[in-house]
Amino acid sequence: MANINDFNFAGLKAIVRVDFNVPLNEKGEITDDTRIRGAVPTLKKILDDGGSLILMSHMGKPKGKVNPKMSLGQIANAVAAALARPVKFAPDCANAASQAEALNAGEVLLLENLRFYPEEEGKPVGIDKDDPAYADAKKQMKERQAEFAKTLASYADVYVNDAFGTAHRRHASTAVIADYFDDDHKMLGFLMEKEVTAIDNVLKNAQHPFTAIIGGSKVSSKLAVIKNLLDKVDNLIIGGGMGFTFIKAQGGHIGESLHEDDLMPEALNVMAAAKEKGVNLSLSVQTIAANDFSNDAERMPVDIFNIPDGWEGMDAGEESLKNWKEIILNSKTILWNGPVGVFEFENFAHGTGEIAKYVAEATKNGAYSLVGGGDSVAAVNKFGLADQVSYVSTGGGAMLEAIEGKTLPGVAAIKG
Repeated sequence: MANINDFNFAGLKAIVRVDFNVPLNEKGEITDDTRIRGAVPTLKKILDDGGSLILMSHMGKPKGKVNPKMSLGQIANAVAAALARPVKFAPDCANAASQAEALNAGEVLLLENLRFYPEEEGKPVGIDKDDPAYADAKKQMKERQAEFAKTLASYADVYVNDAFGTAHRRHASTAVIADYFDDDHKMLGFLMEKEVTAIDNVLKNAQHPFTAIIGGSKVSSKLAVIKNLLDKVDNLIIGGGMGFTFIKAQGGHIGESLHEDDLMPEALNVMAAAKEKGVNLSLSVQTIAANDFSNDAERMPVDIFNIPDGWEGMDAGEESLKNWKEIILNSKTILWNGPVGVFEFENFAHGTGEIAKYVAEATKNGAYSLVGGGDSVAAVNKFGLADQVSYVSTGGGAMLEAIEGKTLPGVAAIKG
């Protein structure tokens, strides 16, 4: 595997997988250009060396069909502004050979949405998995996917993957394409390198005490993450809606709070495993309950095991936050994924905001902190603390799969 820091792109064409799946408003205007700005260091390195750029990305979920509302042509001007140079646009990513060949040093070509082709994701279209013909359809699609990746690879001399948000997908542009470049001509971009290093810091090189804060609404979405972390952490804080499954499993009365009855046995298993492994599993002890799922609902603090009928837990109470603050401030490594309350409602965002402050304070005191997941990232941004934690991950799904212990195809395709 080549290293982007040491590689000289002079006179070479580099095809770079970026994550330009940016949010657009009804007018097709970008409402958050964070992902574009995140790719700039990698792209400028290539251009400053004297190379030329071919950019490829997906946008939305067009399901293998052309959809003008998801065209990357809408963001070409924004990319040009970020790079301070013109950006050419290829309206068909699979038929851009002549445009790629014509690129001179320092020039940039943006390919149309990769997912306008079903070959990008490599999934058979229009056939059910239970259909006897599905296996043959899947095989044929894999062959088509390889050809699609080969076409993309033919545009360039070097392949760079800087799209961590899609690293957990074995798509044509994120993994298969790497097969068409030798080890000296494929590499991770700066953003990918940072993400991989950040995850390694918490999963392989963590200083102890190591605390993981796992929040969110459902146990089912984080169960594999929780189980894998039990072999790595000293403290596991479980908050948010998923915590109520653990409370009910112990016989608590949770009112109308979100929970998953079918996962109560798993919750008890997690608690037993934590005890056996010597992990301090910390659940909420007090919640801010509401009599309706709305920002303007009536609120009151209640014991987590005794939530009245007609009420539901919506945020972490002060007693819970007091316990969690002590744990977090005594940690040397912190991983945070998921809110501890209904963060989208301002009146129930307090707990998540406090967690953000504790993590920032612990970081200031010398801890290494990795924050990932939409609401966790939103929290550190909202309170102006993003630059006060060690690293903010850009890829929620990819980060979760890495924490689960899964191999990320987009990384493995380059690093082996």
